[in-house]
Amino acid sequence: MLRRPHAKEEVGQGEYWLRVFEVPVAHLMRGWKGWAHPVSWVEFFVVGNIAFLAVDIALAHSLNAFRHRAEWVPIVFSLATAPLLVLAMAIGGPSPTLRGREDTGSAGRRQRLARRIGLAVGWGSVLVGVAGLLWHLHADFFQEQTLKNLVYTTPFAAPLAYTGLGLLLILNRMIDARTIEWAQWVVLLAAGGFVGNFVLSLADHAQNGFFEPSEWIGVVAAAFAIGFLAAILEFSDNRPLRGLCAAVMAIQVVVGLAGFYLHARGNLTRPAAGLWEKSVDGAPIFAPLLFADLGVLAVLGLRAQDSALVVRGQGPPRPELEPSGRVELDRP
Repeated sequence: MLRRPHAKEEVGQGEYWLRVFEVPVAHLMRGWKGWAHPVSWVEFFVVGNIAFLAVDIALAHSLNAFRHRAEWVPIVFSLATAPLLVLAMAIGGPSPTLRGREDTGSAGRRQRLARRIGLAVGWGSVLVGVAGLLWHLHADFFQEQTLKNLVYTTPFAAPLAYTGLGLLLILNRMIDARTIEWAQWVVLLAAGGFVGNFVLSLADHAQNGFFEPSEWIGVVAAAFAIGFLAAILEFSDNRPLRGLCAAVMAIQVVVGLAGFYLHARGNLTRPAAGLWEKSVDGAPIFAPLLFADLGVLAVLGLRAQDSALVVRGQGPPRPELEPSGRVELDRP
């Protein structure tokens, strides 16, 4: 028997709550016109992160007073390339132009120049990240594999932040941002960042034996983020799951801000000569902000997923709530 148009379908209890939760999240993700082009926001995201890494690395490398000259390389790279990316955006616009899609005349020449600058910075950032990884691999753990050296070793995965940012720049200039492939890559890179965050949070807090129970929050939060992002990569057309994943990313932002406050408070109460010494010798004050950073990136990817699926007509029917609270699914 053929179903009537707009027939009501009862759903299970678990799916019911997913559908209920989807409605406000979908309105939030679609309600602001500034979300129309997530690729522009990803470009701003990369510029801001590359610039801020100079400050973060300056604090980290000050711990050994820049013993090796090579420790200045990422700082110089950030200070040089962040303004260069801003210049490229001023020349070619906030959204990179793909090869073969440039305008004609002088506008096209500016877009090609901006694209080349972005690709050069992107590949340079990948190189800096890989080189930093290899440099950190000379730490104690890789000389003698013990649990103590694993916990207290140089954070060998930290330089890969540059690699991730470089891959985002390359992605924006090689794949159409309106496609589901671009969105999936953004989500995948965010998930990779959370994997690194999980490892760093576990190792850093293990140095003091998780003295405060709150130190487990970052580890658990990163694990949840990895799980939800992995699920959305597999089921990208599941809109309720995408809404729930966006909520988990919002929690990551809260975790990051709370961790920043706790690290700052702990450093300020340390007996040290001055603020700089407290920041260098104490807990890494900016490290928890990576949770908020990656949460924002993941939401941009989720937003791009939503737009791409709507364009392709693969999105599931939108749910509507009846006054009774029951979910009604519109099906042709």
